[in-house]
Order: sequence, then structure tokens, then C-alpha cells
Amino acid sequence: MIRQDVNRIDAKRRAMLDYKKKQFATPTYKQQDYPYRLNFYDIPPTAEITLEQFEQWAIDRLKILAEIEACSFRNKTAAETAAHITPLLQKFLPLSANTSSASGAADQRLKNERQKDHYSHFILRLAFSATEDLRRRFVRAETMLFKFRFQQDDSKERRAFIESLNLDWEVVSDEEKRELAESLVNATPGLRRLDDESWYKVDWERVPELVERRSVYLRKGKAYVPGREQLSMIMAEFTARLDRAMELTSRALPRLDEDDRLTPILNHLSKNFGSAESVYSEGEGVVDGAPITASSVDHLSQHFPLCMRSLHMTLRKNNHLKHFGRLQYTLFLKGIGLSLEECIVFWRQSFKGFTDDEFNSRYKYNIRHAYGDVGGDVNRRGRGYPPYSCQKILSESGPGVGQTHGCPYRHFSVDNLIGLLQSTGVHDKDVLRGVKEDVEKTRYHIACNRVFEWAHKAEIKKVKEDGTWSQTDLDTIVHPNTYFKRSYLLKQLGKPSNTNN
Repeated sequence: MIRQDVNRIDAKRRAMLDYKKKQFATPTYKQQDYPYRLNFYDIPPTAEITLEQFEQWAIDRLKILAEIEACSFRNKTAAETAAHITPLLQKFLPLSANTSSASGAADQRLKNERQKDHYSHFILRLAFSATEDLRRRFVRAETMLFKFRFQQDDSKERRAFIESLNLDWEVVSDEEKRELAESLVNATPGLRRLDDESWYKVDWERVPELVERRSVYLRKGKAYVPGREQLSMIMAEFTARLDRAMELTSRALPRLDEDDRLTPILNHLSKNFGSAESVYSEGEGVVDGAPITASSVDHLSQHFPLCMRSLHMTLRKNNHLKHFGRLQYTLFLKGIGLSLEECIVFWRQSFKGFTDDEFNSRYKYNIRHAYGDVGGDVNRRGRGYPPYSCQKILSESGPGVGQTHGCPYRHFSVDNLIGLLQSTGVHDKDVLRGVKEDVEKTRYHIACNRVFEWAHKAEIKKVKEDGTWSQTDLDTIVHPNTYFKRSYLLKQLGKPSNTNN
């Protein structure tokens, strides 16, 4: 485990240290016992973990943070966000309360959960400290995760955790309360009697959210915070500490020993923050029993994401696609279950301007190669290439003149994108406005999910109400083949030939 010993330096001593000689203190190794479910992540972990744990724990946490960010971007309410991430947390990053531990086995499970939470935070801290944008997004998502856990925590455990932090909150004395009674009451909405509330006195910079909301009384650089706003104070403290820690980590990165095993993992994690990228399993986009044949592709295209639908529309218009468009589309069709034989038939029928000899000599081999029917190296096991994920499509070179591959949300002009969406039946002004905003802020996967949710809003509402789909079945789409499968299954609801998810 890479250790970040910079956080061990006491804040009051940091300014006195010679930067070149003493910036990084000698680590004090401490066995973590994790007495609380909540964690401010002040002490870096020092024990060893396997490379597999290093990667998997980080990926699991990344899925949670990406979903939290996606909920924020889609303006979900606190209740909607809680409903969305609760099952995901239980699946990828469970964190039980002390009251759940009643046996030796339960104690070990609780310790393992908290160790994973602790380590995964610091691994992602390494991955996301390189740039200011990544640091900002990481701190924001982690703060939202901490706030959710804080609100869900047992009140007794939460109180014990807060007391363990030794926060320098000055309790406002009864004498000062009486002196400032009118000001305190006026600054505390809903308060009727002075004795009904207690106040803490802190530097106003530590509670910017409350100052912005005008929920505190300010006097001589101090904010008088009512006890009911304890959550805001804790959140501000958590954010401030993590901000400082991320800045120190970014300075420490050049001094970390290079490790060829870890660098690719960290780079992969930071690149995939935006889309919660995960490994695509073979057959994941296949719908059992669905009629996936060359003749059914036209009908099925209504369930395709915009990137594949654009390719299909261009193919039908021009009876041809250039190489990268053919490859992207072929692998997608393969991923939804189109067999090699049917895929060859599909492309042969689509390329109407070519003779059989021209088609066989110029295009057939590439289709067979994509399926792993011919060729060596990657294709030796006969599997061929996997379908492109959203992240791969977004990160690849954009289309040139006459090419149509890539992601329309990423590679099309706004006017062309809106025109394409309207040609596929998306006319809702609010949706189109939201897509424009998403694209301007480079939130391409959010724009795609926004369109999906609008096109399937009735079906999504139904499966939520009747409980036939869990919340994890409706998490953010990060793969074109997942988009197809989910769309197809949702639109089959209530039909006699419905295929269960």
C-alpha cells in the first residue's frame, strides 16, 4: 500500500518545517481498530494489501462516487439520491454499525468493511490528486457520501464519533447568550425561546454554507452556530480537512516511488471517474430470447443509444460506413447477440453498391476478425474484440471528414446534436436544454442517461412502483450494449413475449 505520510504532520507545525528537508515526516505505524463507522480519514493506512485488493476496492468505491455525482448532475432530491445509492452501497461498499456486531464472525466482517472503506478512500485520493478538477470533484463526492452516512448513522455512535474528533468548537456561555439574545433569535429561523437552543462559536470561514444561507449570527469574525446546524459544521470540517489533504497529496505525488504495477491502475481510475467505468462481461448486453437477426436490426435500432443509432441511420442513408464506424457498430451488434453469420448477412445487404466479390475481398475478413473467427494474438481464443464502452468511445480520436463513429454528445456540434436528437423523436424542450447544459460541462454520459430516462420514464416508473427491478438495475448507463438491453427489456413490459430481466 502506498502511504501518504504527509497527513501525519501536525497543522500547527507544518508552517515551521523546512519544505525541502522535513516536508514528509517519518511514518508512525498504527494498527487501525476502526471504533466508529464514520471516518474523517486523517490517518493514512500502513498495513499491506494485495494488488487485487488495491484495484478492486478502489473500483468499488469509484462506482459509488460516480453514482453520487451522477445523481447530483441530474438534480435528484436527497430522498431520490438516498434511494438510489443505498443498494449500491450495500453491494459495493457496505459499512455496518457497531450494533450489528454480536459475534466473532460479525466483528471480523465489520473490521473488513471498515478497512476496505479506509483503504479505498486513500487509493482514490492518490488517483484524483493530480489535477485541480479531479481534486474538486473527489472532495465534493466524498463529502456527499460522508453526509449520507452521517445522517444514517446511529445517534449514539454518531455522538461518540464527534466527541473523538476533539473539534475546537467554543460553546457559547449562558451569559453571552443573554447578551446577544435578540441577535441570536433573529438569526435562527424557527426559534421561539432562547433556552430551546445551544450555540457554538467558530471562525466564520469554517461554515461558509451557513453564512451563505444567513442561518448564523456573525460577530467579530465569529459565527454563532445553533446546535441544530451541527451537520453543516461537521460537513464543513470534513471538506476543509480533505481539501488540505488533497493539496498535500498532490505535492507528494512526484516523490512517490514509481511502481509499474500501480501507475496504470491509478491512471485508469482517474480517467474513469466520469463514467464509473467497469469491465464489460461477455454476453452482458445479450437479451435471452430476443430476435437478434440481420432482418431485425432495423426494428431493434429504436433501442440503440445515440452513437449506434447515428451509425445505423448513416448506413441506411449512404449504404456504407468507413472503417472505424464499421468496427464500432460491428462490435456493438456482436455484443447484443448478432451471430457472425447474421452479421455478415447484415453488412452484405447494407452495402448495396458492391458486388459479392468486392464485398468478400474488402469487408468480410474484417467482420470475421472482429468476431475472432480469423486472426491471431487477440483472437486466438476465438472471442475477438469486446464491444466498445462509453469511456473507450469518448477517449478515442473523434471522427474526421466523412466519418460518423464516436459519441455524438462528445464529437458533434451542439446544433448537429440537437438536430440528430430531434430526428430520433426527442422534442422535449427541457430535455434538450438539459442536454445542452450537460455537453457544455462535458458531462456526456449524463446527457445520454438524461435522454434514456426521458424516453423510458413511464416504464421506469412502473418497475420502481411494482418492485420488479431493483435500484441497481437502473444505475447510470456506461456502456452502449447496456443501454440497448435495458431499453429493450423496459419496452417489452406488459407484452405477451416479455423477457424477464
